[in-house]
Amino acid sequence: MRERITANLPARSFDETAAFYGTLGFEVAFRDENWMILHRSELEVEFFPHPKLDPATSWFSACVRVSDADRLYADWSHAQLPASGIPRMTEPAADSRGFRMFALVDPNGSLLRCLS
Repeated sequence: MRERITANLPARSFDETAAFYGTLGFEVAFRDENWMILHRSELEVEFFPHPKLDPATSWFSACVRVSDADRLYADWSHAQLPASGIPRMTEPAADSRGFRMFALVDPNGSLLRCLS
């Protein structure tokens, strides 16, 4: 087994969360009433139930490190997410450390910083 760490994020609704990530190419790898694992190729994210979560005040986040953030952004752009609000996706930009990065906020208010 290869070693790895996966993000564990809250989900108000597993159905809503799976549907949202499904538009980004993720598939359900495991699901029961207490846990859900979604994957898209090598990307994997895990969710635990948090039905009372307020997406507007959520502070949950994860980094998604990929070889090409622009390509991932292009892949996810077909979901036509707005640039503000919840959910949202910002356009890729270079940061002060030389990373290429964009942000995705899911319906639960969790921030995924996608960078290469």
